[in-house]
Amino acid sequence: MARIPIALELYSVREDCAKDLPGTLEAVARMGYEGVEFAGYHGYSAAELRKMVDDNGLKVAGTHIGLDTLLGDQFEKTVEFNQTIGNPFLIVPGLAQERTASPAAWRETANIFNEVAANLKPLGLKTGYHNHHTEFNPMDGELPWDIFFGETVPDVVMQFDLGNALFGGADLVSILKRYPGRCDTIHLKPYSKKAGAENPEKGFDPIIGDDDVPWKEIFHLCETQGNTKWYTVEYESAAYPSLEAVDLCLKALKALGK
Repeated sequence: MARIPIALELYSVREDCAKDLPGTLEAVARMGYEGVEFAGYHGYSAAELRKMVDDNGLKVAGTHIGLDTLLGDQFEKTVEFNQTIGNPFLIVPGLAQERTASPAAWRETANIFNEVAANLKPLGLKTGYHNHHTEFNPMDGELPWDIFFGETVPDVVMQFDLGNALFGGADLVSILKRYPGRCDTIHLKPYSKKAGAENPEKGFDPIIGDDDVPWKEIFHLCETQGNTKWYTVEYESAAYPSLEAVDLCLKALKALGK
């Protein structure tokens, strides 16, 4: 399989982006990241964003947007925006409470994603869902994660956030094995169980490689059966300055052979 490129989820450096998006993208490219995933556009137009990423030799590996932007009258505008910036992955990073309040709500939400996926497919675009930790808390004897991805079609991307899932008690390797071909993009977020047991926020302090994610097994599954197109780094702790943290994470991935 071809090498999987590495992107940065810009939520990791959101304060830097808010102050100086062009400068932040330049810094990220200089570190060696090959792509970025947007988490807000900071007032820039699609054409301006496309020029910024192109000028820095970056690709757009995804964007985090609300589900409502993929529905009704907003759909065409959202498609046009993402086609302009060159983004194929329109990922929903969270859902309103009423869409996740019960197994039935999760199934209804899955059907909505299936409809969106069907509308996007002829355009060469995909939608998907990014987890937090609650998707791995049982609900009436079922995991919301399994309800949702058991009900969605294969075209709905499973953007698996490793750190969030580990915090939620998930077996990362088991989940990737259970949903082959679904993980077009994956969030490489570190997490330490020991530190998290003492203080949940501290669990996210370590840099990649100093944590409890089984990186070797994760990489193997992504590169053999995951259909993974992007490794996307996300670091959200304040243990390091944000730009320093994502630089350290990328260097750690390089040291791991990525």
